[in-house]
Amino acid sequence: MSGQPTHYPAELGSVHRLTGAYITVALISLTLANVPSVYQALDGAGINLYAALPIFRSYYQGLTLHGVGNVLLWTTFFICGFLSFTMVYALRRPLASMRLAWATFWIMLVGLVLTVIAILANQATVLYTFYPPMRAHPAFYIGLTLVVVGTWLVLLNFVMTYRRWRASHPGEPTPLAAFGSLITFVMWTIASAGVAIEMVFLLIPWSLGLVSAIDPLLARSLFWFTGHPIVYFWLLPAVVSWYTMLPKIAGGRLFSETVARIAFIIFLIYSLPVGLHHQYTDPGISEWWKLVHAFFTFIVFFASLLTMFNVAATLENAGRARGARGWLNWILPLPWHEPAFVSQVLGMLLFIFGGISGLANASYNVNLVVHNTRWIVGHFHLTVGAAVTLTFMGITYWLVPYLTGRALWSRRLALVQAWSFFVGEVIFSETLHRLGLLGMPRRSQISAAEYVMPEWQSFIGMPLVGIGGTIMFVSGILYLLNIVLTVTASRQPARVEVPLAEYAPSEWRVPAVLDRWRPWIIITVTLTLVAWLPPLIMLLASMSPVRGARVW
Repeated sequence: MSGQPTHYPAELGSVHRLTGAYITVALISLTLANVPSVYQALDGAGINLYAALPIFRSYYQGLTLHGVGNVLLWTTFFICGFLSFTMVYALRRPLASMRLAWATFWIMLVGLVLTVIAILANQATVLYTFYPPMRAHPAFYIGLTLVVVGTWLVLLNFVMTYRRWRASHPGEPTPLAAFGSLITFVMWTIASAGVAIEMVFLLIPWSLGLVSAIDPLLARSLFWFTGHPIVYFWLLPAVVSWYTMLPKIAGGRLFSETVARIAFIIFLIYSLPVGLHHQYTDPGISEWWKLVHAFFTFIVFFASLLTMFNVAATLENAGRARGARGWLNWILPLPWHEPAFVSQVLGMLLFIFGGISGLANASYNVNLVVHNTRWIVGHFHLTVGAAVTLTFMGITYWLVPYLTGRALWSRRLALVQAWSFFVGEVIFSETLHRLGLLGMPRRSQISAAEYVMPEWQSFIGMPLVGIGGTIMFVSGILYLLNIVLTVTASRQPARVEVPLAEYAPSEWRVPAVLDRWRPWIIITVTLTLVAWLPPLIMLLASMSPVRGARVW
């Protein structure tokens, strides 16, 4: 990595074990979720691996483990570990309470264990959206609730740490990495109120038999209060890395911190009043409020555009600083030999296309063409499966060596892994988008279906789903193998530093309003209440409770 080594206070090392614990659990979750991924990929190609290798009781049990393990557990534990590390090193002070930090970790770990046991026991085959009237075992709901509560405690520790830093640094702007980390957890804490209410007041009492019936549409709407903002909970830590770490890895400096802060604030405000665009086809919700949420969804897209421009300009400056000339020649001198760089940049490239396909999902009328088709699966894999996961993989390629003091076991293998994951994702997601336009449904066991259309089965259709998905599966194994061997078998000392961008005090002159919290949080809460309270009140006034059912 480029740049002069930065010397940090030794006391910051207190966060290393905590970060390592979170990353370890995250990788175990990724491993569990990676097992059914090849089943899912081959099912999309018409190959029923569930019958040939009956590890799972059903297609839907595998799909539940894949979804919950990847998008709820791998991401959440990684984020808590990575951003705890980032806060400490950005503010150059330890967390306010390591006792609280470890208590938080254990609470979340207990929640994870309860959730995974319920899934593996086939008592919670309700997919990651857990829509009623499908009813899971109480352990599933209680476990996920504990994980959410843990994230709130992470924010509490962050706020305590930030307040202590602020008391000793009056007048200084918040370091951008800490600013982005706080934005991530503030946004998520507000957003998670929806699923918390759903769990505590609907699903947990219902699963325990304390109430006999609940309203599916109300529960579904509370889920999507949280369900779309959680995408930004996954994405924003990646953006933190793109803004504050990738520039140093590339050998440059962030093009504009002001633009970065504006993007973070847009993400904060407009990530929340958007969830109803997932419910365009749901009855019982006013079309007017669906349209309001559609409008806000298009606004939040501008934060992604700002990020794309800012990071691209940053990389261009880094390439030109290495002597490049011409319109595109700056791309070649970038550190393509560095796995931490390659993995994150490839993730960003795929996110561009994920954002474009997301515009179709958000469009009121176009959504009707792709709703509940494989298009949605392709979109989701470009955003979470590609942008987030590839970026997190890239982060671990420097973070794990830094935490362990051991050099990455194989840089060449890491590069092969990043490029193979990228190629597999391109094949997999592009094909799913096309199959979605041809009407192939999502969440359906295609390998056992009687309604498979001939146009789905062409050589550029279903077979490519299996090929792309299998490449990603193998790439995931290579990634996990490299990380495990780094920890257990690498004998070379790590020569890596924390790649946080450095700024001279004269460069910290950002508009004061972009470093204030109260006005932006007030605007966020107000806009969220305006967009969500009326439809939720309407749903409360017209509830139609139904009893639970086990359909697996």
